[in-house]
Amino acid sequence: MYGNTFLIAVVTISNAWVAPPNSFDGAVPAGPARPTVHGRTSLPVPPGASTSQSSTGEGGASAAEPNGVLTLRDVTALALARSPELGVFPYELREADARILQAGLRPNPELQVEVEEFGGRGERSGFEAAETTVQVGQPLELGGKRAKRTRVASLDKDLVQWDYKAARLDVLREMARAFAAALAAQERLALAERLVELSQQAQTAAAERVRAGRDSPVDVLRADVALAESRIERQKAQKTLTAARHSLAATWGGRMAAFEKVEGDFYQTPAPRPPAEMTAAVTGNPDLARWQTEEDKRRAALRLEKARGVPDLTLGGGVRRFEQTDDEALVFSLAVPLPLFDRNQGGILGATAQLAKTRRQYEAATVKTLAALSEATSLLAATYEEVTILHTEVLPKAQQAFEAAQQGYRQGKFDYLHLLDAQRTLFQTQMRYIDSVETYHRAQADVARLTGRPPEAEGNGGRPPQPVQDPSAQVK
Repeated sequence: MYGNTFLIAVVTISNAWVAPPNSFDGAVPAGPARPTVHGRTSLPVPPGASTSQSSTGEGGASAAEPNGVLTLRDVTALALARSPELGVFPYELREADARILQAGLRPNPELQVEVEEFGGRGERSGFEAAETTVQVGQPLELGGKRAKRTRVASLDKDLVQWDYKAARLDVLREMARAFAAALAAQERLALAERLVELSQQAQTAAAERVRAGRDSPVDVLRADVALAESRIERQKAQKTLTAARHSLAATWGGRMAAFEKVEGDFYQTPAPRPPAEMTAAVTGNPDLARWQTEEDKRRAALRLEKARGVPDLTLGGGVRRFEQTDDEALVFSLAVPLPLFDRNQGGILGATAQLAKTRRQYEAATVKTLAALSEATSLLAATYEEVTILHTEVLPKAQQAFEAAQQGYRQGKFDYLHLLDAQRTLFQTQMRYIDSVETYHRAQADVARLTGRPPEAEGNGGRPPQPVQDPSAQVK
């Protein structure tokens, strides 16, 4: 009777433990997992953040490349939806969920079968006097190990959330810098083409004056040299634009730049926020905010290591059959490790050191971030002043000098060298202005990243942007 009852119990326990409810079958979910932070608002996964985010889908087909004119909003949406760097996070979240599931599972029971008193001599030469024991043992974790393991795994998932937020800001920063570089390359090419046009006009004018006997033939040679140099600059500008377009397409995982051009307010450079305000905003940087979660995880890991020093119990029960008398009896066992030597001292010391190291790492990260922010804000302020001076003082005077040289050359008051010098000064100033505006936007993107803000939010700075005239429009 005991034997049949025990076999029924073993089958029941085995069925309950082999396929527990809500078990993880290892299948990959059809859609991307949505990040959730325990106790906080979840961070969104960008639309399309799945295997189709990359430029190549699961079936090997390339995603359609955007064409036409792209604005900053278009490029931002593309970068967030297709960035290969962000495409890995749905899978990291699934991995974190799997670790949480695994950490919450109980230990498996053990089925033990033991046969004694056989294969000897005399009456015990066969199985007539054998004793067969069948029992099931169940380890019982003490000290709250399962709950503490789950807590550590949950905090691991929270760290993935912070990593996603930091990676998202990294993608936005690279996108903003690449977008500014593409705009600047377009402006340089337009300026170079205008320079070629003016050089051609100057060459024609110089040739006419030489034929009329008003200038030396040397002026035609100088005009030819100036025209050739302007064509070289145009060719360099074209190559730079091609590289900038490919760099921009790479921010959304594109392998080719199929769009026509980018369009944006390149010359709008609003005044940066005060340094004290930007320093106070550094707390929004996920690279720093994550360290509180990291410390919580290390503290939870220390509690888990202390719990692992508590011995676990193993309870067992079963049936023993005596073949000689054809009797059966119940068997009960209790196993308790004696913590004489191993009380997980090393694990506890290691977790304690990890917790102390985390505090030092947070201090180091804070110092490094503040130093980088100081450098970025200084560069932003310096380039803002440079852009303002170039726009309000240098460019108008260079334009006036060029116009005066043009008029004087037509009237015969100045020679060609005077006109050529004024033209070079104007276009060098124009190029420097474009370079300064691009540096401003790059520094602005760095400041936005270090303060945990999207680049477009940092661009407004809480103030309406002031319109700035396109420098190429000043060249007549």
